[in-house]
Amino acid sequence: MAPRKIIIDTDPGQDDAVAILLALASPEEIEVLGITAVAGNVPLELTAKNARIVCELADHTHIPVYAGCDRPLNRELVTAEHVHGKTGLDGPVLPDPQMPLVDGHAVDFIIETLRVHESGTVTLCPLGPLTNIATAFQKAPDIVDRVQEIVLMGGAYFEVGNITPAAEFNIYVDPEAAEVVFNSGAHIVVMPLDVTHDALVTQQRNEAFRALNSKVGHAVAEMTDFFERFDKEKYGSEGAPLHDPCVTAYLIRPDLFSGRHINVQIETQSELTMGMTVADWWRVTKHPPNAMFMGEVDAEGFFALLTERLARL
Repeated sequence: MAPRKIIIDTDPGQDDAVAILLALASPEEIEVLGITAVAGNVPLELTAKNARIVCELADHTHIPVYAGCDRPLNRELVTAEHVHGKTGLDGPVLPDPQMPLVDGHAVDFIIETLRVHESGTVTLCPLGPLTNIATAFQKAPDIVDRVQEIVLMGGAYFEVGNITPAAEFNIYVDPEAAEVVFNSGAHIVVMPLDVTHDALVTQQRNEAFRALNSKVGHAVAEMTDFFERFDKEKYGSEGAPLHDPCVTAYLIRPDLFSGRHINVQIETQSELTMGMTVADWWRVTKHPPNAMFMGEVDAEGFFALLTERLARL
């Protein structure tokens, strides 16, 4: 089977970095057509820089990286330096990138890529706020039906929120964009906190990264060393959840995940619950399903896959 063609839309972020590395290490299953940066964990200038740092860390400098939207559709940007550090990739000391950004806007790259490839052959993989994707859909509605699938990290149901009591960060940053995407009619797979909070980097798992004894293995271990302090204090867990790599792991091993095809709506009106993913897990409404909302992950299988693939880089 030919590898799946994807665009990674991202706001790196240590866990975004690991998700990108997993994709780049898996050419049999994944062909990365390009990486589009969006403002989220840190401002756009840094997310666009960090995406290139990760490509160079993996020695994949041929991957085109585009800068996209620098703010949400209708609101001020909220960032997460308190989690990811002032650079977004705090932890390892990594050199500034030498590869340039590609001229042009990320949104235009998304639109043109979907138009030039055969319909139904390009998957969008958003790892941050959905601003770039929603903007592309609004600017070029014809591309929605050309999308093979959207596999995204965002939202929560049983795990409620991680930036407010009701909302997960990626959706909260730009709920209007999330509403556009979830109402688009595209086939959507969601990796919410309910899944990612089971993908914990324990000390043993992190030592397995370090034991790869490579620049990638050491960098990933140092990234996790940095950002786990926040999650361990917040949740009292054994380690930090690796949110975004669940997206790329799903593309490689979908059997590691299970969930339900349900209706998901985005709260955009209430300040109390702004950005909440209202997931009809128990199917108590008559709203038609619009997303495969994952609920479980085989964590041991996930980390075995991640460690084996990172060893390739």
